[in-house]
Amino acid sequence: MTSSDPDLDRGLARRLEATGLTPQEYDAIVGGLGRTPNPTELALFGVLWSEHCSYKTSRALLRQLPTTAPHVLQGPGENAGVIDLGGGLACCFKIESHNHPSAIEPVQGAATGVGGILRDVFAMGARPVALLDALAFGELAEGPQAHLGRRVVEGIAWYGNCVGIPTVGGELVQDAGYRDNCLVNAMCVGLARPEGLIRARAEGPGNPVLLVGSDTGRDGIGGAAFASAEFDEHAAERRPAVQVGNPFLEKCLLEACQELVGDPDLVALQDCGAAGLTSSCAEMAHRGGMGLDLDVSRVSRREQGMTPVEVMLSESQERMVLVVSRGAEARVAAGFARWGLHTDAIGTVRDHGRLRIADGTEPVADLPLSLLVDGSPERRPPAAPPADRERRLAADPLADPLPCPAAVAWQRILEAGNCASAEWVWRQYDHMVGDDTVAGPGGDAAVVRLRGRDDALALTVDGGHRCGAYAPRRAAAIAVAEASRNCAVVGATPLAVTNCLNFGSPDRPEVMWQLEEAISGLADACRALGLPVVSGNVSLYNDTLGRSIPPTPVVGVVGRLASLAHRIGIGFAEPGLAVVLLGPPDPSAEAGGGLGASEYQRVLWGRCEGPAPHLDLDLEARVQEVVRRAAIDGLLRSAHDCARGGLAVALTESCVSKGVGAHLRPPAMPAAPPGWLAAYLFGEAQSRVLVSCDRDRAAELGARATAQRVPHSLLGVTAGPRLALDGVVDLALSDLASWWHGALPRLLQEGVS
Repeated sequence: MTSSDPDLDRGLARRLEATGLTPQEYDAIVGGLGRTPNPTELALFGVLWSEHCSYKTSRALLRQLPTTAPHVLQGPGENAGVIDLGGGLACCFKIESHNHPSAIEPVQGAATGVGGILRDVFAMGARPVALLDALAFGELAEGPQAHLGRRVVEGIAWYGNCVGIPTVGGELVQDAGYRDNCLVNAMCVGLARPEGLIRARAEGPGNPVLLVGSDTGRDGIGGAAFASAEFDEHAAERRPAVQVGNPFLEKCLLEACQELVGDPDLVALQDCGAAGLTSSCAEMAHRGGMGLDLDVSRVSRREQGMTPVEVMLSESQERMVLVVSRGAEARVAAGFARWGLHTDAIGTVRDHGRLRIADGTEPVADLPLSLLVDGSPERRPPAAPPADRERRLAADPLADPLPCPAAVAWQRILEAGNCASAEWVWRQYDHMVGDDTVAGPGGDAAVVRLRGRDDALALTVDGGHRCGAYAPRRAAAIAVAEASRNCAVVGATPLAVTNCLNFGSPDRPEVMWQLEEAISGLADACRALGLPVVSGNVSLYNDTLGRSIPPTPVVGVVGRLASLAHRIGIGFAEPGLAVVLLGPPDPSAEAGGGLGASEYQRVLWGRCEGPAPHLDLDLEARVQEVVRRAAIDGLLRSAHDCARGGLAVALTESCVSKGVGAHLRPPAMPAAPPGWLAAYLFGEAQSRVLVSCDRDRAAELGARATAQRVPHSLLGVTAGPRLALDGVVDLALSDLASWWHGALPRLLQEGVS
C-alpha cells in the first residue's frame, strides 16, 4: 500500500482500519483483482474476509475434526449439519455465538442470536423443534453482571417463546473472566425429510434471486466485522451494529418457507445473516459454481438515503434469499404474501462466476467470487503456552485439606451458583410449547419425542472445563466426553456433534496456542467416541482492552433413544435402592484429585490451577456403553453424570429431584493425602456416573461393569429425608433444596443494579 503521496497512504490506512483488513490482505486483493478495488468493493472484502465469515485463522485447524459417518447427510459447509435418523426422518442442527451483540445490547443481542440460528435450520428445509443455549457471565454477585444475565435471558425467552420453539436445555456459568465479554451461544435442532433437504447453492443461469421478509435498514451494518474485533473503551458506541429482531415476523417467515419444502421450483434458500446480502448471495452463488447480478435499487428499505454498501452490509433480521426457477417468481411471491411477507426480485443467476452489483443503471461492484469468498489468506499467528502454565500444572490441590467443615463447603459451592439449579432461568422459557418435550431442562439431556415413532431425540450442550486456560486440549476433550455422557445417561446413543469455539484474540500467542490445542482435543475425543462434527461456529476476539475470556469450547450433542420406554432421569425414585458409582471410585488416586481448576477450587480457594482432570477416552466409551445398555435393559432406576462440583453435587441433584435422600458410607482412607475428602466430595474426575437400581440387581450391574472393565463401587442406599455420609456430613434435604434452588434467584434478583 505504499505510495509517493503520504496523504493517500494515510487515507488508505484509515479505510483499511474501518474494514478490518490488513495491508497484506489489501495487497492480496489488489493482486487478485489486477486493479485497485473501489470503496464499496473494499467494504465487501472487509466483511467476507473478516474472521467471523472467513475463518482465516481457524479453518486450517478445523480440518482435523472428523466430519463423516454413514448417518451424516450433510457435514460442515452448509447452513446446518444433518444426520439420518432412519425411517425417512433427518435431524438438522447447529450452534452459533452472538457474544459481542449481547454484551452491548443484551436483549436484542440474545434475541437475534436465537432468530439467526432458527433461520439456519429452516433454511435447510427443516422444521425447528428445540432450542438450547450456553451462557457465561462474570460473577453474578456483581450487580451489572446480574443485570446483564437477566436481560440476556429475557431476550432468549422473548424470541423463542414468540416464535413458539421450546428452549429445552442449556447451561449457565459464571466466572470473573467473562466480566467484560459474556458468551451467548444458541443451538437449534430441527426435523426434515431427507428428500426435502434444501441446499444454499444457486444454480440455473437466468433464474431469479428473491429477497423475502423484513425491509432492509441500517441496523447491524458491520456486524460481521464487529464480531471480529476486540472491545475497547468505545465498545458501547457499536450499539448500531446490533440487529433488531421481530419474532412474529420470523414465525411467518418460517411457515412460509416450510410451505416451499419439496417445491420443484425452489432452487436454493439461504439465511440473510452475518454480512447480510453480501455473504448470503456471494456464498450461495459460489457454492453452486455460478455468479450473480444484483440490483440494490430493488431492495425494499425502511430508511431513506441508504447507500449501496449499506444495503449490501445491513444485517437486518428476518430476511431470506431464494433462487427459484425462472417464471415461478409470481407464484412464490404470492405464497409469501399469504403470510404478510413481501418479496423483492433483486437479481439473476449467471454463469460468469462473479458478483456484479448495480444501483439501477450505475455499476457498483464487480468481483470474482473465488477471490471474494475463498480468497482470504489463511493465517497462523505465533502460538505459545501461557508463561505460568507449568506453575499452574505443578500446583497440588491435594496438599491442602478442606478449609472448612464439609457441610459448609457443600453449602458454599451450591450457593455460589454454578452448581445450583437453573430453574429460575428456564422457567422464563416456554420449554413445553409444541407438546413434544418429554424431559426438559434440569436433567442431563433433554428428550424430545418424534411424533408417530417410538424413538426420541436426546439433546445437550456442555462447555469446556475451567482448566482450559492452561490445559485446553484436555478441557475441550472433557466437553465432548461430558456432552456425550449426558446423552448416554438418559439411555440414548450419541450420534453427532456441533461446536461453538469461544476464544480471545488469536493475535496473542497464548490464545492461539489455546485454540490449536482445543481443536486437537475436540478431534481426539470425537474420534475416540465415534462422533462426527457436522456443524459449528468459531467466535474469536472475545477481548476487552487486552483481557481475553477463558477459552470456552461449547459442544452440542444430538443422540437417539431407540424407545421412550428406555428413558431414565437423575432423581432417586424411592427409598431402599442401591446407590452405585460407575467409573473411578477414588478421585484422590489421580494427580490433583480432580480438584485442579474445579468449582471447589474456584469457590473456596479463588484459584484455577493444578493438574487437569484425567480423561481416559477408552474408559469413557466403556462407561457410557455400560450405563446406556443398563438403561435400555431396565436395570437402572436413575442415572446422573458426575461433572461440575463432583460427587457432592451429583448426589444433591439426585436427592433433591424427587425428595429422596440417601445413606452412604465413604471409603476408609487410612493413608490418604490431606485433601482426600475434598477430592472425594468435590473432585471433578471424569467418566463417572451415579446410578441407582433395585438392591437385588446391584450384583448384576456390577457384573456388567466388570465385564466391560469399568470400575464401580456400592456407595449405600436411598433412604429418608436426609443425605448422610457416615462420619462426613448429615444434611437435611430441605437445606440442600434451599441452597440448590435458591442460589440463582438470589444472585440474579438481588444483584440487579
